[in-house]
Amino acid sequence: MREIDQTAWKEFTAERNIHLLQTAEWGNLKEAFGWKVKRVTSGNFGAQILFKPLPLGFSVAYIPKLDQISARLLTEPEIRRGLDDLCAANKAAFLKIEPDIWKRSEDDHFVPEGFRISRHSIQPPNTILVDLTGGEDQILARMKQKFRYNINLAAKKDIRVEQSTDVSSFHRLMLETGGRDGFHAHSLEYYQTAFDLFHPLGMVTLMMATYLDEPVAGVMVFALGKTAWYLYGASSNKQRNRMPVYLAQWEALRWAKSKRCEVYDLWGIPDASEAELEANFEHRADDLWGVYRFKRGFGGKITRSVDAINKVYSPILYWVYTLRQISRGIQD
Repeated sequence: MREIDQTAWKEFTAERNIHLLQTAEWGNLKEAFGWKVKRVTSGNFGAQILFKPLPLGFSVAYIPKLDQISARLLTEPEIRRGLDDLCAANKAAFLKIEPDIWKRSEDDHFVPEGFRISRHSIQPPNTILVDLTGGEDQILARMKQKFRYNINLAAKKDIRVEQSTDVSSFHRLMLETGGRDGFHAHSLEYYQTAFDLFHPLGMVTLMMATYLDEPVAGVMVFALGKTAWYLYGASSNKQRNRMPVYLAQWEALRWAKSKRCEVYDLWGIPDASEAELEANFEHRADDLWGVYRFKRGFGGKITRSVDAINKVYSPILYWVYTLRQISRGIQD
């Protein structure tokens, strides 16, 4: 297995269907905030591996959204040995991989030799994929009627949505949303770095909704190949009756369509079956349930990734990590 630089990684992935989180730019983003990045190839296998430092020089190794070709090659002993050697050189307690493979059924599992299924994913495994094929009228027709109504209502109530570079205003909205909905927002520097890395490449948009020139909602959406990802969204406590988030999402979706994307990934809903989601969303608001109530309006398809997998190198450190996860309410 050969370690390569960023330029070589871009050349390797240029003709592959990789996920946003396997781009060199995403690696640069994580590197700017404390992770160490290694990019390796061996024949048709390639992976961008993130190492999160732990005390005493140890680390956690993490491969987010490993592409399907590379994931399938984990069945080859030579590939696994190469990853083992790299993890050993970086004193990794364990390696976590989240394959970019959609689950076909409840019994669909992907567990190469030496790995175990993890009950903890860093990225949300369950999402909604919105079909962007066809014209705008067809996309709107697939949405819930209430969603279409709110898009029109926002426009009638003087909400204006435009592409923006004002990451500071977006961050203020993120802090307001996090305080209201109980989640931790990234720093301004994080959002700004992400925007600065992807914007020159035309791979990100920041759609800001305003009322009388005051920012009231915003979404940051990324695009690569045929897929767009809605990663970050925020709204003010003000003017919510004007439905600015609906129009902001619609304009972001239209932007993704203009980038020739065919799928809009809404990125994260509760990890439950469609039947359970539909039975409970009206009376649950904890965790991602409120998010699901909003995202289901797009009329997309609920889709789940295969389980994350772990390979443990230090059982003691892994045990400590697992205890920490349990204390946070997540058992690995």
